[in-house]
Amino acid sequence: MRRRIWLPVLASLPVLAALLWLGTWQVQRLHWKTDMLDRIAAAEAGPPLPLAGSAAPYTKVVATGRLDHAREALLGVEVRGTALGGHLVTPLLRDGAPPLLVDRGWVPLTRDRGLDRPEGEVAITGYIRAADTRDWNSPKDDTAGRRFYVFDPAAIGAALGLPPPAPFGLVALAPPGAPAGLLPAAAASLPRPDNPHLGYAITWYGLAAALVGVLIAFLLRRDREPAA
Repeated sequence: MRRRIWLPVLASLPVLAALLWLGTWQVQRLHWKTDMLDRIAAAEAGPPLPLAGSAAPYTKVVATGRLDHAREALLGVEVRGTALGGHLVTPLLRDGAPPLLVDRGWVPLTRDRGLDRPEGEVAITGYIRAADTRDWNSPKDDTAGRRFYVFDPAAIGAALGLPPPAPFGLVALAPPGAPAGLLPAAAASLPRPDNPHLGYAITWYGLAAALVGVLIAFLLRRDREPAA
């Protein structure tokens, strides 16, 4: 009888430990994501910082240089309305610093109007974008057609014939008062990543509580059964 009671309990302990670990991990992720969102909000409210050698992702900065329009490329696939398009990536050539790949904004594949291509030295305000990580499921880039699906600055820079670029990118923000319909359609604000970790933590802790409840009910039922 004692063995019939303790075997299910011992078998459940590793499952309970795993559920509690997953819940705790999601709480840690919740704090990390909340801190990131707070930093993004602070960066958006404040002035841009001059871009130094490196910067943390989502930092709002201003970078100065000359846009190399002859080496434009498209990044990703995005549908807006009924138009299929991607993001226009243009190298920003900087004196005494590596080229910087700038996501100037979304453009449709089929265009009914021209693109804004400023000449000479420009100052671009935007936020830092970290490089993507390639894995076995990453789509293959079309280097000959300058179509890229993974933001890998080193690979994109090599395909465009650039010197080694900065290991991060800059996502341009639309300047205040930019006319509607201007292409590329630059980002209007800094991104706000989803923060679903509270719900995940509640789910894992809830499953752990349910498991404990099932075990208690099992033990109480066994305790009321007459001895054989």
